[in-house]
Amino acid sequence: MAIWLTGCGAIVVIAYLLGSFPTGYIAVKQLKGIDIREVGSGSTGATNVLRTLGKGPGALVLVLDSLKGVLAIALVYWLFNFAPSQNFIPPTVDAQVWQPWLVTIVGLAAILGHSKSIFLGFTGGKSVAISLGILLTMSWQVGLATAGVFAVVVAISRLVSLSSIAAAIAVSIFMILLHQPLPYVLFGIAGGLYVILRHRTNIERLLAGTEPKIGQNVETPEQTA
Repeated sequence: MAIWLTGCGAIVVIAYLLGSFPTGYIAVKQLKGIDIREVGSGSTGATNVLRTLGKGPGALVLVLDSLKGVLAIALVYWLFNFAPSQNFIPPTVDAQVWQPWLVTIVGLAAILGHSKSIFLGFTGGKSVAISLGILLTMSWQVGLATAGVFAVVVAISRLVSLSSIAAAIAVSIFMILLHQPLPYVLFGIAGGLYVILRHRTNIERLLAGTEPKIGQNVETPEQTA
């Protein structure tokens, strides 16, 4: 049992480190030579990269950040497919019960890593793109439905932050409507609330009417020098 718990713990740590990998920071540093945390919203996520460098780099970071979430959950599926053949799962462990819970914990660890990266002094993004990757791997139906809400709201409002908040609220609803396991429902609630909390400053700007819309670029340090 100790070996099994150690393996599960190791995957949680790896998921956090995967989430922590600072794709947005690296992309902007390599392409522009600046620290994206000092530009725009200060986030390392795809939206701030989009506003800073444009559509291409923004889309690249979006895809890479989503893949971090996919890989984190895929590790759990790999463990439960690998473990039986290696007699790694103790007889007392019910894989059907453990897997959803471990998926949930790993998903939350990856989200935390993305927003509190150990490589960036515990700063980071707002965990939207990585959450999408996690949801698509956890339950593709919920992932697609949530992405649909995001797409509709962003098409109407042209506000990524508002769309992210709407999607974060929708996750829990879709988890319940699509009869997902209890751990996934709890993930939807906890993950959704966390993403909303990460958008506190955006909410303030939305209420003040100053939140930038898609297409409004931010000035980089070299542009203001």
